[in-house]
This record gives sequence, C-alpha cells and structure tokens, in this order.
Amino acid sequence: MKLKLFISIVILLLSFQAKSISLLIPMDDAQKNHLKAYGIAFWVLENDIEVKWLLNYRGGSFLIQYANEIENECVIRGVSVESITDTEAAAILDGIAQPDVNQDAVAMNKAPKIAVYSPSNKQPWDDAVTLVLTYAEINYDVIYDEEILNGDLTEYDWLHLHHEDFTGQFGKFWRVYQNAPWYQQDVAINRALAQKLGFMKVSEMKSFVAREISKYVVNGGFLFAMCAATDTYDISLAAVGIDICESMFDGDPADKHAHEHLDFSNTFAFENFVLNMDPYVYEFSNIDVTNTRKVVRENDYFTLFDFSAKWDPIPTMLCQNHRNLIKGFMGQTTAYRKDVLKSSSLIMGENKAANEARYIHGEQGKGFWTFYGGHDPEDYRHLVGDPPTDLSLFPNSPGYRLILNNVLFPAAKKKKRKT
Repeated sequence: MKLKLFISIVILLLSFQAKSISLLIPMDDAQKNHLKAYGIAFWVLENDIEVKWLLNYRGGSFLIQYANEIENECVIRGVSVESITDTEAAAILDGIAQPDVNQDAVAMNKAPKIAVYSPSNKQPWDDAVTLVLTYAEINYDVIYDEEILNGDLTEYDWLHLHHEDFTGQFGKFWRVYQNAPWYQQDVAINRALAQKLGFMKVSEMKSFVAREISKYVVNGGFLFAMCAATDTYDISLAAVGIDICESMFDGDPADKHAHEHLDFSNTFAFENFVLNMDPYVYEFSNIDVTNTRKVVRENDYFTLFDFSAKWDPIPTMLCQNHRNLIKGFMGQTTAYRKDVLKSSSLIMGENKAANEARYIHGEQGKGFWTFYGGHDPEDYRHLVGDPPTDLSLFPNSPGYRLILNNVLFPAAKKKKRKT
C-alpha cells in the first residue's frame, strides 16, 4: 500500500514538473502574425509581467511565464504561440547563454510610454508608424509642438517624429501643391500655432522644438524618425539662428550665406551636407539620395547587418527579423549618402551596391536615436492622397518589424555599445 502511494506521488510530481509553464512566441516563419506578436509582448509588459526577448533565436522570439489569459489573448489576436515545459525553456536559455552562440536573452519588465509627434490635421497617408502601432494594438499618445514646449516630453520613454519638415518649409510641397486645400490648411495651422506660442515664424518654432527634442534624447529619451523627419531634423539643428527659408515660406529671403554658418556639432547623424534652398526643388539637401539613386524597383533591397548579440545588444535588438534582406521603399527621404554620415552613426541596414544607408542608429548623451529612410515599408512609392496601407494584408512585413523593434527597445535594459 505504501509502495503504491509512493509511486502515485512520484507520478504526480513528474506530471507537475512536465506541465507547460512558459509560452514561446516564435518570430521565425512559424509566426502567423509578426506585427501583432509585438502587440502581445507590449500588452504583457503593461500587465507587469516579464518578457524575455530572445535575440537571434528563431527571429527574435519572446519567452513569457505561462498564464492562461496570455495564451487566450494570442489566440484572439491570431498570434502563433507554443506552450513549452520548464525543462524546454531552461534548455533554450542555456543554449542561448553559450559564449560561442550569437544569441542573448534580454529581460523586459515595463512597457515604455510612447508618444507620436503628429499634427491634428494628419492625413491617413502621412505616417507608417501610427498605422503599425494601431494594427499591433500598442497604446500611444499624440503630441505636437505645444505639448513639447509645455515640457510634456519628460513623461515619455519613446518619441516618434511624424513625417514632418523641421526646416519650416512645409515639406517643400509649395511648387506642386500651393493651391491644394490640405496644403493651405497645413500652412495656416502651423502659422497660427507659431503665433500662439510666441514665434514670428514657423521655422523658428520648429527650430526650438527640434532643440527641445535634442535635450530629451540627451537626458535619456529614445527618438525614432522616418522619411523627411530624419534629415530635416538634423538640418534644423545645424541651422539654428540661420534663415534657410525663402519668402513664400516665411515672408523674407533666405540667408545667401547660410551654408557658411551651419553648425554640424549640433546634429545627430549627418555632417558636411549641402542644403538645397530652391523652393521649386522637392529636396532639402544632399543627405537624401532619392533624386540621384539609380536603383530599379526589382533590385531595390537593403541588407541588415549581423551584430553580436552579447557584445552589441542594442543594434541586435533593433535588427531582429525573420528576413535579412528587406524590400526597399521610397519616400521624400529614401536613404542616406554614406559620405555625409558622422563617424558616430552606426549603419544597421544598407544597399551596398548603391552605396546608401537605409537604417541608422546612434547615441546622444544618455539617450538613443534611430533614423529609417523611406515612407511606408509595404507601399513602394506612396504618393500624396493615396489610401493608407491595409496592414492586415502584410502581417509578416519585415520592413514594419524594424519599426516595432524600436518600439520595444526602451523596455529592455539600455546598455551602451561596447568598444
């Protein structure tokens, strides 16, 4: 009788030990919806549950302590999830920890608070980031110039710059769209806001906002920008106190000697660039390659760099993907000339044949920034007035995954790149 009881207890213990206590959200080709998988990770963090980001393991998978509610949420959102035992989870982590394996496990414990810099009159075609945050079901707040000047940035861990022109030239849309209602509305709203906030010109307001964002990053914030919000941001920082806007933008001529006074020590990513202040040219400077690149659509791809997960965890996080080769896509700012990149700018994605950088990153004070060239990863040449991309048609988009890597990054322990 005692032997039978002992055997029953042993069987019960073995059964308990074999019970699934972890959830693995795969991020390789086994995942049905990569974009919503990030939303699950974010939702779990919002509920104060730790998520382990398994860098370079099955495309950057997520490991979470088992909870029935989490498993059910994955099912509801259409996210692939695997129940694994404690033994299997430990074996995965042990394998990742091996010094000769280019993998790492990064613990995330708190959801970052996210802000998107965007005007009230934003058009549906304006911003890929708000599209993917909404589709992935990740919460964010919308802020603009007034909130930044009020000091609200200190409340956020992560800031995305809307498809914005920080030079005060209203996107340089003047030649083609000066009579379009949406353009006139944009100009009127910005001029009224500048006056309300005590600025004589929109360019002066945008310059001040750019410097406030710079302080935010230096003090430990994370900045992510796409398309024209990348190069115009750095141009604005270099041109503090210099009039680079012609009269149709700010009522008086630009400084003919503006180039002589640019201060590249203020910029994040670029230096020694040449401005294009011609209002009839849809380009801000020679940072961008859109008008000079000779890349046909069929060959327009860029490659992600393979970083050391244990020695370079930050760029490794930002490059997690199930594809190493990413489809190119255009924008007002498509990609960056390498010869105007600062030596401190880390290239994470490039089109080597075209000698252009597409995805770059750097450190600024205590904080970090990432610039991503192009407008919409799943719309090759998105034009003004085109309908917004339906992301339900692209749930496994490698290009959009790069955006969401940046969203999750502030949740991980921030470690500077080792030298």
